[in-house]
Amino acid sequence: MTPQRGIPGATAVHHVAYTVPDLNQAIDFFVQVIGADLVYTEGPIRDDDGDWMTRKLAVHAKATARVAMLRLGPVTNLELFEYTSPDQRTHLPRNSDWGGHHLAIHVTDVDEAAAYLRSQPGVRLLGDPETITEGPIAGDRWLYFLTPWGMQLELINLPPGAPFEQRTTARLYHPTTPWSNQGTP
Repeated sequence: MTPQRGIPGATAVHHVAYTVPDLNQAIDFFVQVIGADLVYTEGPIRDDDGDWMTRKLAVHAKATARVAMLRLGPVTNLELFEYTSPDQRTHLPRNSDWGGHHLAIHVTDVDEAAAYLRSQPGVRLLGDPETITEGPIAGDRWLYFLTPWGMQLELINLPPGAPFEQRTTARLYHPTTPWSNQGTP
């Protein structure tokens, strides 16, 4: 019998979460510019008399948070936090920093999406779209960009049939491929 691998019952990523400096600005950006739907907001969340924030969220006991949950496309839930905290660091990590991150958004046409983003106030594109020509994801077309507050995002279009698929039965999720053809490791 093969031993179980991983968390029992784990089936998918439910959401990704980011802390932003201004929740209202971030909601507006993700709804108006990116195209997400706002599902709900909550807060402020705090514990004035105890250490719940530290025990449950690993932040300063006197931290407060406002939260928004958004839906982007058929499978992505995006949670946004706006914290205030006595020990808060207010710089964004680079991708090369520990905890560095970015959110990659699949688009059908990277060049069209880049042209649209160029017209959005405060958005900064990091160069022009590029196509990977060699390696496991040859054919991938991508471009990084920054939100008005400096959060890193990526436009990506990785067409089905990437070279890595020749070496494994595992498949990455792809928004244009029916679930029945997604494959499993």
